[in-house]
Amino acid sequence: MTLVTTLTAIAVAFTISLLLGFVIIPALRRLKFGQSIRDEGPKTHQKKAGTPTMGGLIFIGSIIISTLALSYIYDVLTTQTIVLLLVFVGFGIIGFLDDFIIVVLKRNLGLTSIQKLIGQIIVAVAAFFLLKLGPFDTAVQIPFTEFEIELGVFYVAFLIFWLVGFSNAVNLSDGLDGLVAGTSSIAFAAFGVHALIYGQHDIAVFAFVVTGAMLGFLVFNVKPAKVFMGDTGSLALGGALAMISVLIKQEFLLVIIGIVYVIETLSVIIQVISFKTTGKRVFKMSPIHHHFELSGWSEWKIVLVFWGVAFLAAIVPVLLEVM
Repeated sequence: MTLVTTLTAIAVAFTISLLLGFVIIPALRRLKFGQSIRDEGPKTHQKKAGTPTMGGLIFIGSIIISTLALSYIYDVLTTQTIVLLLVFVGFGIIGFLDDFIIVVLKRNLGLTSIQKLIGQIIVAVAAFFLLKLGPFDTAVQIPFTEFEIELGVFYVAFLIFWLVGFSNAVNLSDGLDGLVAGTSSIAFAAFGVHALIYGQHDIAVFAFVVTGAMLGFLVFNVKPAKVFMGDTGSLALGGALAMISVLIKQEFLLVIIGIVYVIETLSVIIQVISFKTTGKRVFKMSPIHHHFELSGWSEWKIVLVFWGVAFLAAIVPVLLEVM
């Protein structure tokens, strides 16, 4: 891929996201698919009640159309592309069902944790068997070293843990206008660059398409958000991000590039463990972005700081790779 084809992938997905946004958001409003806000959340969020959710449909549609079209045009439509779309769409469907049950059927809990987990495991196992149709390395590499850990038959368990873990991590992080849309566009762009460095142009096309689609969605999702992505979008993004790290054989690089999602998840884990063992909370509220809100930070400040952290976490590994 050249710079022109990279920018084309971003621009095409960006444009399709914009067009779909102008169509889908009014439709979500007419159908009254509005977000309900938890009473225990920050009080400032109550004014967001009724904002259309399930907006992940906007960029999911853009990404499917753009990936298939550009992969065909650039002649890079491979099994890996299909695996990425399988995970992306599969996790998106799970998120859509959860959103649909909450928003449309008015059942506040949506899918149970077990139902979500079973669905995510099915998608992860299907992806694993698709990969096993061809030569697939079951070792995981430590970033910036030559050290590898061969997992063999245990790789499928690792894959399930990785996809489920990061899809839920991105989902936990989706609590402020534009936070996940911005951080995910940065993360996918970084993985797109790594894919180019490793000569995996099929993965690079998908990664840059997601970057463009998320920037297009950000137009509608930045504060004050006109639409939320919902579980439909966040679960899909997390699963795809984890799958890219697997396909370029830089799984643990995701811990660095996705540091915002790691921190958000750790804040929840720390909060739960602390409260259950000592009866005390470490944070005013978890995930940690709510802690900063309750500490007096504006929503814009939190989002910009998190975007900055995501950018630094993404650019450093790229610089180390090319040096």
